[in-house]
Amino acid sequence: MAWAVRRVFSLSLGGFLVITLGTAVAAQTQSSTDAPAAVDAKVADRSVSEWLMRMHEASRRRAYIGTFVVTAGNAMSSARIWHVCDGEQQMERVESLTGAPRSTFRRNDQVVTFLHESRVAVAEKRESLGLFPNLLHSYDSSIAQFYSAQAAGHERVAGFDADVVQLKPKDKLRFGYRIWTEKKSGLVVKLQTLDGDGHVLEQAAFSELQLDAPVSMAKLTKLMDNTEGYHVEKPGLVKTTAAAEGWVLKTAVPGFKPMSCYKRAVGVGANARHENTLQWIFSDGLASVSLFVEAFDVDNHAQPGMTAMGATHTLTRRIGDWWLTVVGEVPPQTLAAFAKGLERKK
Repeated sequence: MAWAVRRVFSLSLGGFLVITLGTAVAAQTQSSTDAPAAVDAKVADRSVSEWLMRMHEASRRRAYIGTFVVTAGNAMSSARIWHVCDGEQQMERVESLTGAPRSTFRRNDQVVTFLHESRVAVAEKRESLGLFPNLLHSYDSSIAQFYSAQAAGHERVAGFDADVVQLKPKDKLRFGYRIWTEKKSGLVVKLQTLDGDGHVLEQAAFSELQLDAPVSMAKLTKLMDNTEGYHVEKPGLVKTTAAAEGWVLKTAVPGFKPMSCYKRAVGVGANARHENTLQWIFSDGLASVSLFVEAFDVDNHAQPGMTAMGATHTLTRRIGDWWLTVVGEVPPQTLAAFAKGLERKK
């Protein structure tokens, strides 16, 4: 988080709340024209793990309502977000403010997306990869082996004082991040994804935010469960393992660990195809990569290649009778490493 309107926070959605928006913010907008304020010793001494745990806990404990904007180049998308927590119960509502009207609700691992123009509601069960931000979806002590943290002063975002931290990758297999967290709580209020030269690929930030807002979980639940007038689609999703499906990653990509693996039907509703697509998900704790494998179809699969939309890169290629699509918010060479290492075993 991090997968077209490309990220507002999974969701429009995919793993969960980011809305997906895409492409690149101009390099000259990547930093404030004002010199960063001095960094206090306590902030400066935080490790990568301490920064991430603070963000994670803030997202779990705070209720908020806000308008979230994602920009990349000349592209911009926005959404209204409601978030509430009741013990271990997490719930979000995301309303798109740009593009086609769409509402997405998540209650723990249950996700319902209402496509208002077509009157279709897509109900899915997803493993909970994390809270706001979706990018930071996996706390893992090994993250410090691949990223370093550097405090970078503080600024105001959406009316709140925020600490700024830059997470720098230690190799060329991942992007860097500049993150603004609300000073008192640690809630992420702004996020930039940076390429190897420090240029901004994407920026996502609250333009308006109300912390400790009176968000009602009961009201959100009622809205989520009200599918009257909508045709409910439940895409097929079966948990499996790559090995059981005959695939192996013969060479591991440093830092990336397998998180989950599914088979799913291709398409939704009347457009669904009966063959299955395998999705194998990897993460280094910050960035994620998905490998999609399906039977090769000369009529549906174009020439292999690499494309980019903001921080998200996509690689496609043929492997024998199979078609591989690798997608992730990582540099092209990382996707190439995954594609090179994937091997059919049966």
